[in-house]
Amino acid sequence: MATLQLQLSSGYQSSSCRHLPISLSYPSIRCANDRQLLFNRIAPVYDNLNDMLSLGQHRIWKRMAVSWTGAKLGDCVLDLCCGSGDLAFLLSEKVGSNGKVSGLDFSKEQLLMASSRQHLLSKACYKNIEWIEGDATNLPFPDRYFNAITIGYGLRNVVDKRKAMQEMFRVLKPGSKASVLDFNKSTQPFVASFQEWMIDNVVVPVATAYGLAKEYEYLKGSIREYLTGVSSSVTKNLYPFCCD
Repeated sequence: MATLQLQLSSGYQSSSCRHLPISLSYPSIRCANDRQLLFNRIAPVYDNLNDMLSLGQHRIWKRMAVSWTGAKLGDCVLDLCCGSGDLAFLLSEKVGSNGKVSGLDFSKEQLLMASSRQHLLSKACYKNIEWIEGDATNLPFPDRYFNAITIGYGLRNVVDKRKAMQEMFRVLKPGSKASVLDFNKSTQPFVASFQEWMIDNVVVPVATAYGLAKEYEYLKGSIREYLTGVSSSVTKNLYPFCCD
């Protein structure tokens, strides 16, 4: 697991968006189309696989990620690449009924799962969540809009990571925080080898049982190419605007 806590400011322009509950007649968003289709396919089993493959630990990590944002009652917050909504629901509990949560994802199927969970859970504060189908590299929000942002297991899957970080920077209020939670490749050879062994011998076989072997084979490569999370110099080289 890699974590990155950023304290950001402001910058740029906004665009249009689609707000959910979703009409299935909406045309697809053309953003990294292959990855968009992948996450649409795995949506029905995504939560079950996360529980199984992390032994439930991902729920603890997500609570930690939300706590790092410093989100508080009444805040306006964003869960970017929200998937089926785990972090958005946790943020909703932090900001309360007077706050506002936007959950944005490019996968329509993931958002349908999130919307369904919202209605099933029917907790009062969850009414403050709005689901938006959109692009992480072209966020449909004005500058300096959010008090906090989370992105869980999402930045690694964005094709243009730098642009996504710039957009997060743009929509955050000055002094606000973005909490980034993801897997990464360990700098320790034994841990890195064990991680690859787990993917080959546990993750992919389990996904195969759900008919999703090809969808999960990409995981090793995406982890190998991701930030190590061990040094601010790594982040500064890739995203100099957020570390000055």
